[in-house]
Amino acid sequence: MRPTADPSAREKILEAHRAYLDAMHEGDTAALDDLLDDGFTLTHMTGYVQPKAEWLAEMRQGRFVYHIIEETSTTLDVDGDTARLVVRTATDATVYGTRANWPLQLATDYARKGDTWVVLRTEATTW
Repeated sequence: MRPTADPSAREKILEAHRAYLDAMHEGDTAALDDLLDDGFTLTHMTGYVQPKAEWLAEMRQGRFVYHIIEETSTTLDVDGDTARLVVRTATDATVYGTRANWPLQLATDYARKGDTWVVLRTEATTW
């Protein structure tokens, strides 16, 4: 992690990250709507770039159900008002009716908006 002018930035970003994963696990699309930037996109391991509204709608319809998201490693790089968090997870999820376990790497970009860190985009790949 590079030094940052705000020593609490790391703690705030990790707190926002935990809230993001918790909301995914709980299927709490209202919380996700608050945590994610309006222009948020999720790039799936297939390469499909899904807009926020579409992803949340599909979660509400039960097309994405996250049963377990277990972190295995985390790296965080903070640069002023932006940050990149890369997390490797063991994810048990049902996607379009098929339940499976995936070793996912989630590369998530954050931006500070006032006192809040919001998620701009997440790219999911396997590791």
